[in-house]
Amino acid sequence: MPKCYKYRTGEKYLFRGIDVQRLTTAGIDWMTKTGSGKIGRVRRSHDEARANYNRISRWYDLLEGYWEEKARREGLSLLAVAEGETVLEIGFGTGHSLMALARAVGDTGKVFGIDISEGMARIAGKRLGRKHLSDRAELSVGDFLESDLPGGFFNAIFMSFVLELFDTPEILNVLTKCRRLLKEGGRLCVVSLTKEGSDTAMRRLYELGHEKMPRFLDCRPIYVARAIRDAGLETRHTSVTSIWGLPVEMVLAIKPGI
Repeated sequence: MPKCYKYRTGEKYLFRGIDVQRLTTAGIDWMTKTGSGKIGRVRRSHDEARANYNRISRWYDLLEGYWEEKARREGLSLLAVAEGETVLEIGFGTGHSLMALARAVGDTGKVFGIDISEGMARIAGKRLGRKHLSDRAELSVGDFLESDLPGGFFNAIFMSFVLELFDTPEILNVLTKCRRLLKEGGRLCVVSLTKEGSDTAMRRLYELGHEKMPRFLDCRPIYVARAIRDAGLETRHTSVTSIWGLPVEMVLAIKPGI
């Protein structure tokens, strides 16, 4: 099993001091769009999210893993991790991307992962162990926004179907923290349900499900590339694909040099 650390999980999940009105005035308007462009809110706490993912961890691959796989692989290809690099995955889930990243960094690199769910971490750790990749990975259990990961440390950061799990005012905090953790020229790749692209019937149905059953459908489409740029990162690739009629955005960005 990889080394596993546990961070304190707090209850500060709403706004975290962000002045949304000020951000809107500054041009960051995706937080406060109305009508069909509005982003749904995530009303459950981080502790509720942890409990939910602990409950479904054993079944997650059956419930979600298959339909996420294609977009996840495309995102990893965009990130193009090289041997010897130091990489972070936020929300590693059951560990499929961790395995790919651990293979990519080789014996001279290192993969770090943080996930809010102990159940997910156990499954991911066992998966790495079965493939003899444990020595290349260190896994943490806790809230990414409360973690004390070192700044300017990572060559690359990966998130797949994770950013849309954070409440709208938290998204900019997550991305700003990613920028701080990256080395100059470091890369961030985000794969996420998106509000960009065609306004499909499936997306409208999914958003209605999120509104009516927020604890069952706890993620929702967001504005990925816009948020990444507003966090001070430079986008290098943006594309939108579709999974069962749900638009999915894949964005590669870099931390600019000083």
